Amino acid sequence: MTVVRFAPSPTGLLHVGNARTAVLNYLFAKKAGGKFLLRIDDTDTERSKKEYEDGIIEHLGWLGIRYDLFARQSERAPQHQAAADLLKKIGRLYPCYESQLELDRRRQRQIASGKPPVYDRAALNLTAEERAKLEAAGKRPHWRFKLSQKKVKWHDLIRGEVEIDTANLSDPVLIREDGRFLYTLPSVVDDVDFGITHIIRGEDHVTNTAVQIEIFEALSGKAPAFAHHPLLIGAGGEALSKRLGSLSLKLLREDGIEPMAAVSYLAKTGTSDAIAPHVSLDELLASFDMAKIGRAPAHFDPAELGKLNAKLLHLLPYAAVEGRLRAAGVGGEAFWDAVKANLARFSDVKDFWPLVVGPVTPVIEDNNFVAQAVAALPPEPWDEGTWSLFTKAVAAASGRKGKDLFHPLRLALTGMDHGPELKKLLPLIGRQRALARLEGETA
Repeated sequence: MTVVRFAPSPTGLLHVGNARTAVLNYLFAKKAGGKFLLRIDDTDTERSKKEYEDGIIEHLGWLGIRYDLFARQSERAPQHQAAADLLKKIGRLYPCYESQLELDRRRQRQIASGKPPVYDRAALNLTAEERAKLEAAGKRPHWRFKLSQKKVKWHDLIRGEVEIDTANLSDPVLIREDGRFLYTLPSVVDDVDFGITHIIRGEDHVTNTAVQIEIFEALSGKAPAFAHHPLLIGAGGEALSKRLGSLSLKLLREDGIEPMAAVSYLAKTGTSDAIAPHVSLDELLASFDMAKIGRAPAHFDPAELGKLNAKLLHLLPYAAVEGRLRAAGVGGEAFWDAVKANLARFSDVKDFWPLVVGPVTPVIEDNNFVAQAVAALPPEPWDEGTWSLFTKAVAAASGRKGKDLFHPLRLALTGMDHGPELKKLLPLIGRQRALARLEGETA
């Protein structure tokens, strides 16, 4: 069975870049009939906060993403330690005693002599007596994973064939001097234990993947499949800052963005052309294909997202919003049908509801013209055909047509120079209010 994971750190608000990774993982898993693991990577005890973990879960739920499996890395320290002990036993994890200052000086010398700044593995030459002497002097080791110094190859589901020579990489530190694990080892251990079959993440992890494949092979003999998607960039091609709260799902939600507009946008294949809004995850799943994700960066443009949000609202049937309309204190299927094509945010319905129930202060540009309109106002019952009959009668009486006919009528009936189609709005306004407004009364 396909099993994927989304592994955010609870150190801040869920950012659109991370949310894109979550969306792609979720869609890939569900398309394959698989499972989605939400793993909270909370080993950074100083920065991790419960409020951020709760926010991650809440905002994934807002997007419609429900996890099948859940884990916290902080609760799995025994498994991580067992893996470290195994790597030590087989000689792939070795102690190092250099200070950061010593390492910096070595790198500077390597760069000055034209060599790549790669760790020289000096610690492997230490004898047992030398290590004991260092520790007796108060030195505590950090632990590095011994890379094969061979080429690591894999078929990336997005990037195709990838090859990285680990001879050009420093042996990564997996355990700090204070005994705390860095991200890499717990991540691999948890991926092994939860049976992760596919790791889908941003392309900034490509080099890390070569290292992790070697750790996977050392621990379990086999690595998962990988897919590294392009990172989101700003509308002008700039990198997105994860520190900007304006790029959090929390703010998108507060700004009135529909969850399926956000999901549709984040699931795009990398270009900004012809992004279609999807009214449900099931509809999006039907068209989702990881193979369609290109190598080009995907732009995140708030203005473009806003347009997509409007398109989505225009598609929504009344049944999808009935409860929300009721909660907003506005009305019925006919009202939704009348106004939805004019909405940018759902909250705009509150601006249009007074057009139906009042009060509206009419704008009268020509008293003689509106008097002709009053005389032409047909009796009820009214329906969508009433507007056409009414305007034809006013045109015949006044000799006006086009904007000269319709614009002053809209101003008088709604007090606005734009808005929903009057053929749908007029029956909701009703003859009594329409007549009062044409006569200049606030109604």
